[in-house]
Amino acid sequence: MKGFKLIVVPLIALMAFSTEAKTHFQDFCRIDNTAFKAGEKVTYTVYYAVAGIYVNAGTATFTNTLETLNNKPVFHIVGEGNTNSSYDWIYKVRDKYETYVDTATMQPLKFIRNVNEGGYKKFQNITFNKTSNTAVTNDGVFKVPGCVQDVVSAVFYARNIDFSKLRKNDKIGFSMFLDNEVFNMYIRYLGKETIKTKYGKFDAIKFKPLLLKGTIFEGGEEMTVWVTDDANHIPVRIESPIVVGKVKIDMMNYENIRHPLTSLIKRR
Repeated sequence: MKGFKLIVVPLIALMAFSTEAKTHFQDFCRIDNTAFKAGEKVTYTVYYAVAGIYVNAGTATFTNTLETLNNKPVFHIVGEGNTNSSYDWIYKVRDKYETYVDTATMQPLKFIRNVNEGGYKKFQNITFNKTSNTAVTNDGVFKVPGCVQDVVSAVFYARNIDFSKLRKNDKIGFSMFLDNEVFNMYIRYLGKETIKTKYGKFDAIKFKPLLLKGTIFEGGEEMTVWVTDDANHIPVRIESPIVVGKVKIDMMNYENIRHPLTSLIKRR
């Protein structure tokens, strides 16, 4: 049941990507935020399947508020994931991830990870120093690229990508700092598709991240992500096989989104 880790960051978390990433952006240190606003809240339901039968196993919620950090306006984005109480005896998850993102550059300034997964507990507090290009963690000071992301800020950065400039199978590259390491990452754009979820039927943008083989994933481009084909670019479905079974994550509720959800064809 380790696949429950996916409920916290349903777009990019826990992915260590191929080093052959290439970017389609000349200025990757800054992107204008046109996809979301402060006050947004998006909720997901996590389904776990063995032998083709899906069960409701947990929830994940992302909230976003406008705050100030070191005299800079920031988006304080919080991702929380929990297994349902009826599954806690199998594998209990109570995870909380927080990022503070500079509203002007969409670069993270601070990241907090507080997880409890099946008895494994970890707390991590990271400060990104953009002057020295370092990440200060509980374990020391680490050199990072000038435009590095954390696992939550990467999700919201990616929502602002202009997919209209991409061709099918193009790769979108960026760097992410996780567990005191820098990973050069990419997602592969697969075009547009109509997708039916537990919430409804959407016009969607489809892509795949490249996963390294680990304790949860088999590796390769096995995970698939669909985001709304409108100005919000909200992830509405994520699917991935895991070592035992399969995980499916569907967006089930949203509040205070920036643009009308014009990609929704029909509510279920």
